[in-house]
Amino acid sequence: MLYRKISHKIESHLKSGSDKIMVVEGARQVGKSFIIRYVGTKVFKNFVEINFVKDEEGPQLFKNLKTTEEIYLALSSIAGDKLQNYDNTLVFLDEIQTYPQYLTLLKFLREDKKYHFIASGSLLGVALHQTISIPIGSIIREKMYPLDFEEYLMANNVGKDFIAFLKEKFYAQESLPQEMHDLTLNHFKRYLLVGGLPEPVNSYLESHNIVNVRKVQNEIHNLYGVDASRYEKEFSKKLLIRTIYNLIPSRMENVKKRFVFKDIQGLEKDRYSRYENEFEYLVASGISLNVKAISNPIFPLEESMHKNLFKLYMNDVGLLTSQLYSTNIQPIIESHAGINLGSVYENAVAEELAAHDLKLFYYDNRKKGEVDFMINDYENLSILPLEVKSGKDYKRHVAISNLLQNKEYNIKYGIVLSNNREVETKGNIIYMPVYYSMFLGLQEIKQFIF
Repeated sequence: MLYRKISHKIESHLKSGSDKIMVVEGARQVGKSFIIRYVGTKVFKNFVEINFVKDEEGPQLFKNLKTTEEIYLALSSIAGDKLQNYDNTLVFLDEIQTYPQYLTLLKFLREDKKYHFIASGSLLGVALHQTISIPIGSIIREKMYPLDFEEYLMANNVGKDFIAFLKEKFYAQESLPQEMHDLTLNHFKRYLLVGGLPEPVNSYLESHNIVNVRKVQNEIHNLYGVDASRYEKEFSKKLLIRTIYNLIPSRMENVKKRFVFKDIQGLEKDRYSRYENEFEYLVASGISLNVKAISNPIFPLEESMHKNLFKLYMNDVGLLTSQLYSTNIQPIIESHAGINLGSVYENAVAEELAAHDLKLFYYDNRKKGEVDFMINDYENLSILPLEVKSGKDYKRHVAISNLLQNKEYNIKYGIVLSNNREVETKGNIIYMPVYYSMFLGLQEIKQFIF
């Protein structure tokens, strides 16, 4: 079984005595149902699961229910003796966005305290946007992402002691011994191929066959396109969502990765406003990561972000490399000359930052250049710029150097991530291996300052 960090949050909540209902949201295929099922059956004697997608495709027993009394009757008709009392019964409402009225009904299910409830949604961001009455005080929202690099290491039998050693070295700003560096970087490169979606990861662990892994990834990629058709009524919008989603890999391969709207339909004067709903769908559904542009890097970054200037990354780096390189693993494993892996490395780091609940921004200035990522440094009330390098020229970074030299911005330090083993500090730039991005969460950054 794949280890998932979110399992601790779910278990802690279910044991806490809180009557709020946890809603786990994230893209399809990230493992929400499996982990809720695993924790739920561990904590509660009675576990009842209702999948609203299957219900809609089948009996539609729950589709038109409007009151809690109707819900309890429907549950009793299929769950029988598993429905006992509040203390020992957990009801799992899976794919809750299929029937949006249940998002409102959660408030009343909570107040009744007849059973414990937990819910998940793969397109919850879209459904919440369309729901008139959101029970904000009655729910706890938790986002779930594909396996991050630490979870991937554990799936590959890398022990907790080794990961703890890596974290210790990160805090101390020290390099790994050569053999450990080679091992960890080797795992990271395979992570770029396999990604963190549970089904491709399991396929890799079972077969170590890239053809099998790519087959699963292509199926998931197609499923994300099908989802757009399911939840968007207008045919033209369905096609636009798919078009934009399919453009992400090619857009990321450009020197300027910012999304250019005229590329979508080849219309020279196209604007963001025409596609706002489509972009919102891609981000709210969890299948894309949105990185907002900042031209004035002043803390907090939210105050100067540009709504219509952004980069889009795929929610899983394995899906990206499957689209770029198919079953050829050489560009990544051998760092093939002539192939720039910058977009792939950036996508992996974007996933890592998002999984650590960090808001994603990047610096974009016509005169001073572009910095891949920027993070709010709450400890110093400043900004932490991050540059991601896949090649040997990792010490060439004009934009981040210019930022750090500008005293007006009050930026204490910056980080450059690369394949290089050595951790070193030159001025106020810290160079470190790209796999150390697994420790760039808010709590870790607090301890990783001058």
